[in-house]
Amino acid sequence: MSKEKNIQPQVEATNKKESTSVLEKIRRRTGLLVGIVGLALVIFILESLLGSGASIFGGNELSSIGSIHGKNIDRNEFLTKVENQLNIIRQQKQTNDIDDATRGQVLDYVWQQYVSDLVIKPQYDKVGITVGEDEVYERVVAHPVPSVSQRLTDQKTGKVYEQLAAADGSLDPAKFRAFVQNATGDQEMFIKQMEDDIKNMRYAEKYATLIRKGLYATTVEAKESFKAQQNKVNFTYVIKRFDSVSDSTVKVTDAEIQKFYNDHSYLFTNTETSRKIEYVSFDVLPSPADVEAIAKDAQRAADEFKGKSVREDSAFIAQESENGAINIQDMNKKNMIVRDSSIFTAAAGTVFGPYNEGAYFKVYKLQAINSIADSARVRHILIGTLDPQTQQPKRSQEQAKKMADSLLVLIKEKKVTFDTLVKTVSEDGGSKTNGGDYGWFDENKGFVEPFKNAGLMGTKGNISVVPTQFGYHIIEVLDVSKGRHNTYKVAQIFKLIAPSDETNQTIFGTASQFAGENNTAELFDKAVDTKKLTKRIGDNIKEGDRQLPGLDGAKELIKWVYTAKKGDVNIFTFTDKHVVAKLAGIKNKGILPLEDVTEEVKVLAIKDKKAQTFLAEFNSKAGGSKNVEEIATKLGLEAKKQENLPLSSHNVEGLGHDDILMGTAIGTKAGATSKAIAGDNGVFVLNVNSIEESKSPIDIKMQQMQLDQATGGRADYEVFNALKEIANIEDHKSRVD
Repeated sequence: MSKEKNIQPQVEATNKKESTSVLEKIRRRTGLLVGIVGLALVIFILESLLGSGASIFGGNELSSIGSIHGKNIDRNEFLTKVENQLNIIRQQKQTNDIDDATRGQVLDYVWQQYVSDLVIKPQYDKVGITVGEDEVYERVVAHPVPSVSQRLTDQKTGKVYEQLAAADGSLDPAKFRAFVQNATGDQEMFIKQMEDDIKNMRYAEKYATLIRKGLYATTVEAKESFKAQQNKVNFTYVIKRFDSVSDSTVKVTDAEIQKFYNDHSYLFTNTETSRKIEYVSFDVLPSPADVEAIAKDAQRAADEFKGKSVREDSAFIAQESENGAINIQDMNKKNMIVRDSSIFTAAAGTVFGPYNEGAYFKVYKLQAINSIADSARVRHILIGTLDPQTQQPKRSQEQAKKMADSLLVLIKEKKVTFDTLVKTVSEDGGSKTNGGDYGWFDENKGFVEPFKNAGLMGTKGNISVVPTQFGYHIIEVLDVSKGRHNTYKVAQIFKLIAPSDETNQTIFGTASQFAGENNTAELFDKAVDTKKLTKRIGDNIKEGDRQLPGLDGAKELIKWVYTAKKGDVNIFTFTDKHVVAKLAGIKNKGILPLEDVTEEVKVLAIKDKKAQTFLAEFNSKAGGSKNVEEIATKLGLEAKKQENLPLSSHNVEGLGHDDILMGTAIGTKAGATSKAIAGDNGVFVLNVNSIEESKSPIDIKMQQMQLDQATGGRADYEVFNALKEIANIEDHKSRVD
């Protein structure tokens, strides 16, 4: 089997012409090669810059798929890079089939390279950041980052690829080093790509650290921050809340709405183009007839399951279960999933079900009952089928078994000791230092089942040959616990409760009729109200989005909203529903036109009109008074007291968040009364009764450190947001689909 087949992580590839200096240096130093580390940190700190994408092939012939710093990203150049990446992945996976998720990841990856090259990397050069080869060595070889093993994990099984795994399922460093040291061709390109990713990650870490270290809280800031946290204000206030008068009773003219918009247009600035849809969903659910048919099929499978032997079970399960999944598990009384408690006293071979368990009809078969130790301790010698250094085939399964059997005879005849063979013969580097001993374990340990069962089902002193996916193990049971319990091997058949094609077509017909009869915004809105349908909303849809809440795989819908006109109606089919959508809103970048924000402007204009009316009322009825209780009486309101409120607070008890009121309280001297002011919640007047200053000693250094941590936590996001704004990024890569 080739290395490409042995190692199948879905990762990004690179250009073969790039330098391999670090690769060569590490080889010269240690014979080790840099492993696999992702772009996790880089993507994390750039995610505010990076739009999502879509699939990459189709008929839109735009010459550019976006721009960065005014530089157009050529469509053909972009697609060529994408196709190069896909070709390398095809070679790595030994298949021509590329799923949509992988296409999307590659599309994003290539776009991110452009963003990194044009927006981020120039910043590194400006501040003089460098990344040395020793740093790459440290992070990958000396102390590998966690993403190394993550990238070498089979996404389907959640386990490290067996060619690189130790007996306990973790990444075997020796096997990994052997693989990367002997990589050639596409594998070397793959590893070189990971080298570059590590460098990019280090660049990003250093740049982020440099920014955070450049932020400094002065002693004055520290003292003011301490005062805000420790000092407290006591005040009395009277407020006429905006919600005390219904919006419907306040009339604003078109001219007043226009004036408010003109005076406050900055409030309606849109930083990113987006769309809004309103839609109704016709869910595709199984009909009663569908459920009945599936129940009958599950009963048939249960009846036939009873007649199958244990040897026949796996093939039968694969034939009958959804997607051919074979599910056979060892369970105990604590985690048993069969709802019938008689399974604990039933004979092996008993079939239970079918049961309707929501998404599936399930049939269970009790294959066997085993008594196992609560825990066990073993040691082992591995005779593998692959060379631990090169990961190339070393011997066949038959040869491995023959060798293991021979060594077992020598051990039992005491012609050689177990310890000697562990040191000289065993091919499991992970356990050699402990004499082949992995310590005590129980049934929850992540060992492969045959290895685990050799101990838990064995007896102290027993030595046997056990086959696993790694080869053949000579296992000696060093000890077992006195406590024992039963395990129940349960085989399962899953029958998905899904709608039939006939049901799907019927529901699609209903949705199509609705879309056809209500193909304008007016008709759509009227039909939704008349039929009392649930109207859902999808807002802030970006051009590069792939998913919408509740609508997975919404690529075609999102493409449509960026080509349709406001008010257009269309139908879209999803896995479990048919959706009829109306393009309800278009928000382009910049200050939004009044027609797009009329309702928002109207709400704020009404609030502003209330504020002016309330202010006039305060001034006319109580303008000459400085006593809050007296003002409250004149206005028919209630004076309220707020005590021991920290100056740093944003909330007033019984009122909620009101920065204007709190700012007024903090800025008013003790004993003074404010004028009437329009706050967040209403118009108010307050009197500061007293300010209690803390007598606690201040730790300036600690206070500075807390401020530095607070500002540092925002640094990455805000700096890269600023870079995004400066770069004026236009991301239209989804249009190349």
